[in-house]
Amino acid sequence: MIVVTGASGAIGSALVERLLAQGDRPLLTGRRPEDLRRRFPDLEARRLDALDASTVAPALEGATVVYYLIHSMEPGVGGFAERDVVAARAVARAAREAGVERIVYLGGLGRERAALSHHLASRQETGDMLAADGPALVELRAAMVVGAASASFRMLADLVERLPAMVVPRWVDTPTQPIAIDDAVEYLAATRSIPLEGHRTVVEVGGADVLTYREMMLVYARLRGQRRLIVGVPFLTPRLSSLWCGLMTSVSSAVARPLIDGMVVPTVVTDDLHERLFPQIRPIGFDEALRRALAGR
Repeated sequence: MIVVTGASGAIGSALVERLLAQGDRPLLTGRRPEDLRRRFPDLEARRLDALDASTVAPALEGATVVYYLIHSMEPGVGGFAERDVVAARAVARAAREAGVERIVYLGGLGRERAALSHHLASRQETGDMLAADGPALVELRAAMVVGAASASFRMLADLVERLPAMVVPRWVDTPTQPIAIDDAVEYLAATRSIPLEGHRTVVEVGGADVLTYREMMLVYARLRGQRRLIVGVPFLTPRLSSLWCGLMTSVSSAVARPLIDGMVVPTVVTDDLHERLFPQIRPIGFDEALRRALAGR
């Protein structure tokens, strides 16, 4: 039995659609299972709040593969990193006790742990917790997921749509490797059956193009038939940038801050393991990923 946690999120719901299309009937979990039942009336949905230990074991009963797509950058009690550690440990331990064969987790790209932002380091720490306390783990690592409902994509799109000229910090020239949500979901769906390389298998995935954030904004503007002026300056801090994004985009400052912090370091694929494990997947480029996301807005 396949269990999808975080099934109401942008990636989780897209994964459910993909699994249904290939003939699977995943079990869905979330904090509000009634919402999941309304969206997917033919599938079973169970309540799972990873911060409420009493809901975790019942939600995973009978599972063989668990997709771990739980993550929150919203403000709350404690920081998001602390909440993510608690959630990952609870699910990992319950999965191990339930006899789950593997957990599939979508984390974040970034190689040098010491240089990573708090957000990206937290994403990898979540993988550490899942591997330490749970069954075998396949950890996919990706940069920006380009989809209509993705917070990082919404922030980029809103900036370009609303500002004909932008004064931006140095992070706009950091290289990254965005991936279309269709390709991210394709990797996730295929990951449940790939051979494991030890207890923890880490696979870096990305789209066909490596770009800077400046280049992504200019590509977006071109596809929208717009001209945009982007001027980089050295004195804008991530805090000021996040406050600005909170005012100018549909993404709150609290969510924008960790996203922007993560843009300071390169997030690109550094090996070819994804090609060896998934030879059938050929990710699309950023232009096409943008066109699909814009069609879904």
